[in-house]
Amino acid sequence: MPSKTNGQMQKTERPQGGFSLIELLIVVAIILIIAAIAIPNFLRSRMAANEAAAVENVRTITTASVIYSSSWGNGYPPSLASLGGTGTTSTCDLSNLLDPVIATAPYKKSGYVFGYTGTSGLAPLGGGCGSPGFLGYVVTAAPTSVYAGTRSFCSSEPGVIHYDTTGAVAASSAACSALPSL
Repeated sequence: MPSKTNGQMQKTERPQGGFSLIELLIVVAIILIIAAIAIPNFLRSRMAANEAAAVENVRTITTASVIYSSSWGNGYPPSLASLGGTGTTSTCDLSNLLDPVIATAPYKKSGYVFGYTGTSGLAPLGGGCGSPGFLGYVVTAAPTSVYAGTRSFCSSEPGVIHYDTTGAVAASSAACSALPSL
């Protein structure tokens, strides 16, 4: 609104506050471009971390199975649950060799579901054991979604970890051994 000073009209300028619509749209466009670049890289790194964790957990289950076999004289463990336990006393049925998260249903951790299948027949029942173990085993890890990972992993008695790029679970020791190894 003009004001009168010494008989002359002057425009009074009000300071403008805030941003114009164009400035806001430019900032939003820049943020969207940065997000479009960063989000896929973040998802790929998350998948790689989940796959690395799954491989390490398969390795841990394989090692725990060998320790179970040599400690309890019951062959390889009858189930993943027998490798777990939360007490201070280890038994043949709850050996405290594995993280309870993996050793209890639904056997999921870091976007992968873990499986354990005894193979090659039953071993002679070890002393103090509730159920006999097996002469062989197959450990599997399958992604729960495509965002968790794309590869599945498996291992059996030799302790070599194999992977399948389709994410399918190996049905047997022979199917696991036929896959490429890490």
